[in-house]
Amino acid sequence: MTLPSSRLEGFYKLGVTERQQDIKNRCNLSDSEIATLTSGGVSPDLANRLVENVIGVHGLPLGIAANFQINGRDYLIPMVIEEPSVVAAASHAAKLVRNAGGFSASADTPLMIGQVQIVGIADANSAREKISAAHDAIIELANKNSTLVPFGGGVRDFEIRTFPQTRVGPMVVLHLIVDVRDAMGANSVNTSCETIAPFLERLTGGRVVLRILSNLADKRLARASCKVRKEDVGVDVVRNIVEAQVMAEVDPYRAPTHNKGIMNGIDSVVVATGNDWRAVEAGAHAYAARSGRYCALTTWDRDANGDLVGSIELPIVSGILGGTVNAHPLAKIALKILDVKTAPEFAGVLACVGLAQNLGALRALAAEGINRGHMALHARQIAIAAGATGEQIDRLADQMAGEKNVSIIRAKELLSAMVR
Repeated sequence: MTLPSSRLEGFYKLGVTERQQDIKNRCNLSDSEIATLTSGGVSPDLANRLVENVIGVHGLPLGIAANFQINGRDYLIPMVIEEPSVVAAASHAAKLVRNAGGFSASADTPLMIGQVQIVGIADANSAREKISAAHDAIIELANKNSTLVPFGGGVRDFEIRTFPQTRVGPMVVLHLIVDVRDAMGANSVNTSCETIAPFLERLTGGRVVLRILSNLADKRLARASCKVRKEDVGVDVVRNIVEAQVMAEVDPYRAPTHNKGIMNGIDSVVVATGNDWRAVEAGAHAYAARSGRYCALTTWDRDANGDLVGSIELPIVSGILGGTVNAHPLAKIALKILDVKTAPEFAGVLACVGLAQNLGALRALAAEGINRGHMALHARQIAIAAGATGEQIDRLADQMAGEKNVSIIRAKELLSAMVR
């Protein structure tokens, strides 16, 4: 099958039904999958089986970001988010990058860390020696009940961290290093940790408390890089983006907002595909603070030609198999549209989306300011909040944007005049 182009010229001008037909043709979706997109995919009955105490289903918009070319291949990016301008900003940034050759991306082998905490020991170093001597037996036991082994995954090794003095006494933390293949891997990692816990207690004479994965997945990093030609944005904008980047590097009050823009993009795709966005968020922010000071996750600078070059590196825990990924009808459709074949490929795509989203935000900040484009799109939400329906929404939004007066008070004034 020929891969669909990510260039969606005029896509934003189409109605929802027309967009659905376009994506159906590009991604070989079935009529039933289009119906699922229309209905929202989750019935109250299914929702009641996914989480507890269900009283309804909460819907969020599912959009497609265009123009992404990654490692020479086009991708259509499904994004679930309620915030205006995110999908548009990612698409525009990806177009700028596409003009300069597209994104490059890579990701590590999907290794997760499972932690087993051992307390109640007299000497942390002695416990460490006993655990090290039983290396092969621990690995074999950890893989005994693993569902990953038949797929080529499983526990590869372990590391031992000692804390000789804590306020609860000496502590040893064993890190299982688990290859989770194409899954997110949380349940499998936790199972392996729980399996070896009784053995570690007998071996060390201590007591195991926590047996759970770590969301600082720093052995599962994803990276992306790109270039933007100076003639496509202007020399002044390139300079301003670099200067804005430096502020995020030195100012801990700017860095969280800088990184929030990155996660706007990544989280949107993670949610669309049924992955755990809280785990991805936790890992990203922990990685940003790994030096002891919270820092920017991206880097932007000028190359020798004066073009803008950017890069990103962060841990990304994402899968294309298991859990909600397989249980949620819309997650399956989103993954079909995205058409990634492995978890590392998916992680690389997510890194590119984060880099693009960061570029989109920085370009707006460095040029006309964030409000100009954002508020024009936000105007539709204000119009809806004022009570507008149907075509009234677009008319009110256009007028408020034209007046540069996007507010609920103005929206109500315009709507009142419109219905007279």
